[in-house]
Amino acid sequence: MFREMRRKDRELSQAETIEILKKGDYGVLSTIGENGYPYGVPLNYVFTGDSIYFHCAQEGHKKDNIAYDNRVCFTVVTRHEPIPEKFSTSYESAVVFGTAIQVKNKDEKKYALTEMIRKFSPDHAEKGAAYINSDADKTAVFCIKIEKMSGKARQRK
Repeated sequence: MFREMRRKDRELSQAETIEILKKGDYGVLSTIGENGYPYGVPLNYVFTGDSIYFHCAQEGHKKDNIAYDNRVCFTVVTRHEPIPEKFSTSYESAVVFGTAIQVKNKDEKKYALTEMIRKFSPDHAEKGAAYINSDADKTAVFCIKIEKMSGKARQRK
């Protein structure tokens, strides 16, 4: 179902791939719409357990596409440095394939939003908790259930 990586010499272990997902600040979510066009959008996320969570508005392009076809691809790049003399790039990245499912369970939704606050606003946990309690209904939260993940890196030599 999924292609094997061509450059096996750059393939990372699952543990290394998970580290990229944990430390990344943003990723690009790719979906497909009813019109057949792909849609890639950068967004903040949190990787916890064995899932990726992200939030969005209660309506919009992402939600429409996921409602049409919930299969997604999510890409994270944590290091990128051109190597001009080699006409190449030093990098590390992770690619995830899975299904995006809207979180309906209030406890799971609160957990995901709290993890986002912890990751991106650690010095504002109390204010973040109040925000979650007052505005959680205005926010949609999705969980990407991972089916396949791979990591790839090239070191500067």
